[in-house]
Amino acid sequence: MQLKTLAAVAATLVASASLAGAQERITYKSAKSGSSYYQMGVEIAEAVKAGTDGGMIVTIEESQGSVQNVMEVRARGGDFVFTTPPALVGLAQSGKAMFEGKGDPAFDEIRALFPIPSLTMHFVMSEASGVKDLASLEGKTILLGKGSFGATEGEKYLKLFDLIDKVTLADAELSNANDALKNGQIDGFVTAGSWPAPNVIEAAASTGVTVLSLSDEQIAQTGRTKLVIPAGTYAGQDAEITTTSLPVAAFTTTKMTDEVAYELTKTFWEERARMSEVAPWWAGVDPALMETVEVKFHPGAIRYYDEAGIALSDAQK
Repeated sequence: MQLKTLAAVAATLVASASLAGAQERITYKSAKSGSSYYQMGVEIAEAVKAGTDGGMIVTIEESQGSVQNVMEVRARGGDFVFTTPPALVGLAQSGKAMFEGKGDPAFDEIRALFPIPSLTMHFVMSEASGVKDLASLEGKTILLGKGSFGATEGEKYLKLFDLIDKVTLADAELSNANDALKNGQIDGFVTAGSWPAPNVIEAAASTGVTVLSLSDEQIAQTGRTKLVIPAGTYAGQDAEITTTSLPVAAFTTTKMTDEVAYELTKTFWEERARMSEVAPWWAGVDPALMETVEVKFHPGAIRYYDEAGIALSDAQK
C-alpha cells in the first residue's frame, strides 16, 4: 500500500515537472475582437502567463460567436479552450435547436473548467424619463440595437410583459445609445454584457440613469438566472439591481490532459482577485457562480475544486 502511495506521488511530481519544464500552449476562443469577452480573454492570457511564470501561454483567437465555438471542438485538439453559455453545450449534446442535424460525438467530450462573467441584462433609463420600473416604460422610446443577445432578449421581455406595442423602438445601433440618451432622442436602452458594463458606466457618469430591477416573479417568467448587481456599481446607484443573466463559462474537451486542466483552472482562480483590481467584472466571479455551470467538469478541474473545498454537484462530476 505504501509503495502504491509513493508511486502515485512520484507520478504527480513527474507530471508537474513536465508541465513546468516545457511551455504549454493554449488556444482560447471567445468572441469578436473589440468585445468585452474578447478583452476578458486577453486578461486571462496575461494572468495565466504571470501565474505560471511563463510556463503556460494562452493565445487569443477571435470568434464569431458561441455556436461557432462549440462547433469547432469537432476539429480541435487538447490545447483548445472556448467560451459559451452552458445551455448551448446541453443543446449541442442533445442535438437540439441550432444543433439539430449537426450532432457529433465530440460534443459529448466537452468539459467545463471555470465560470466567467455572465451576460447580464441592463434596462438603462435616463433620469429625465422618470422611469423606475418596467411597467413605466409605456409611451417611452427604447433602443434595443440589432443582432445581439441583448437586443433579442430585450425584445423577448417587452413581448413577455405586454410592452412591445406600448413603446417606440428606436432604429439605431447600440453604439449610438449614449449620445442618443444624452440628446433626448431616446428615453433608455437595453444592453447585455458583463457587469459593470462600460456603456452603462459612461451613461451613468455623463447623463444620469436608472438601471431597472425586475421582480422575482418577472425573473421567473423570463426563465433566466437571477443576478444581483451590488449597490454603488454605477454612479448614482444607491440600491442593488436585481436582473437576469445568462451564465457563461470556459470549456475544453477530454482531449486536454488532466494536469493542464488542473493548472489552468488553479491559476485562473488564484489570479482572479488581481484580475478584478484591473477589470471590475472579475469581482462578480466567485464560487457561488459554479452552480450555474450545469455541465460535467474536466477531471483536472475537479481535482482543483476538491483541493479548494469548492463543492460540485453529482451532475458536474
